[in-house]
Amino acid sequence: MEDWAEIRRLRRAEGMPIARIARVLGISRNKVKAARGGGGPRYARAPTGSVADGFEPRIRELLAAFPSMPTTAIAERVAVFNPDVERPVKRVKTGESAGRGDQPAGSSTP
Repeated sequence: MEDWAEIRRLRRAEGMPIARIARVLGISRNKVKAARGGGGPRYARAPTGSVADGFEPRIRELLAAFPSMPTTAIAERVAVFNPDVERPVKRVKTGESAGRGDQPAGSSTP
């Protein structure tokens, strides 16, 4: 929540009361109380696994033997009839970090 820094600034630098901060920002007093002492929101999405995790050793083996093999060919060889594997294969092939959980569910952009 981007209001956390603003809450801390209003409370510490300007000495504004909790009720007034809540009224100005349009949030609850409890949220203001929680934000004034903490280091930020506590919620963080837990990392999830990738469809390709189980196939990664085989994908790397194929890439070592055939560096220019197309992604679709690798996907066909490691996971027959599983169309969900092609995008994670591209991640392994391009060397992207396995930054899971950084995209919302259902997002189709890599």
